[in-house]
Amino acid sequence: MTVVHIVLFKFRHDVSEAHKEKFIIELKKLKNLSCVQDQRLIVGGPSITDPIERSKGYHFALLSFHQNREALAEYQASKEHHSVTSEYLWPFKEDVTRFDFEVAPEDRYMCQAIANAAFIGAK
Repeated sequence: MTVVHIVLFKFRHDVSEAHKEKFIIELKKLKNLSCVQDQRLIVGGPSITDPIERSKGYHFALLSFHQNREALAEYQASKEHHSVTSEYLWPFKEDVTRFDFEVAPEDRYMCQAIANAAFIGAK
């Protein structure tokens, strides 16, 4: 089974752009953890939603794929994840929204298509 992990990040208004940029750099490094399936971790932002109000003020989003619930738990418990969140997120956040789900069996082929496209794009 594949587990999809989605997180939306909103920082306080007094947080500098330099801090947000450093957070993104460090967050992207988490794709190198073995518990992230095929290094499929994407960080994006700012939102291009139109109208922008529908983004509810969130600055960035993270999307990652994990083999199963245990792999997601390993990701959450890793020292690297703890370091990024404790140093760059929790003291500076206004809001964080997390949503995780298991991919339905009939949709798993799409997860593989994403992995293939990422691999081809990396060449």
